[in-house]
Amino acid sequence: MSPAPAISLALAVEAGEWGDVESVETLAERMLAGAVRDLAENEAQPFPDIGPEVSLVLADDAMMTDINGQWRNQPKPTNVLSFPAFPLVPGGRPGPMLGDIILARETIEREAADLGKTVDDHVAHLIVHGFLHLFGYDHIESRDAEKMEAIETRILTSLGLSDPYGDTEPV
Repeated sequence: MSPAPAISLALAVEAGEWGDVESVETLAERMLAGAVRDLAENEAQPFPDIGPEVSLVLADDAMMTDINGQWRNQPKPTNVLSFPAFPLVPGGRPGPMLGDIILARETIEREAADLGKTVDDHVAHLIVHGFLHLFGYDHIESRDAEKMEAIETRILTSLGLSDPYGDTEPV
């Protein structure tokens, strides 16, 4: 099997205080490269010859509330939303644009504090989580949640990060 191509990342700061955006971009590139490598090796995920593009949007809770209300009829902030460019089932061949991952800074900061994690570690997890949604993985049904969380954990541990779920039940 040939190695998976590199992901092209388009990052946009739309709202919120994100501090050192360059370090967020470096973190995102590292997480996406690890996720691509893992999916290619462990899930036999086919990739196009040219690396697909992912858009990462950095937002705040107000912006996320608007987006979540408009697209999911849930007018409240959430940590991450993913919008695939095209419907894809796990194992399906992606096109040149995978889609958008949107992160909400304040929610991520609150959750990281509640979980006793660094903000960077939580952002790393949510980037991988959002990326898997672009590939059709979901956590609505318990069996799907177990599969998705196992892949997330495998990717994160391969990159030197701890299991984000620990001993919790699948979401």
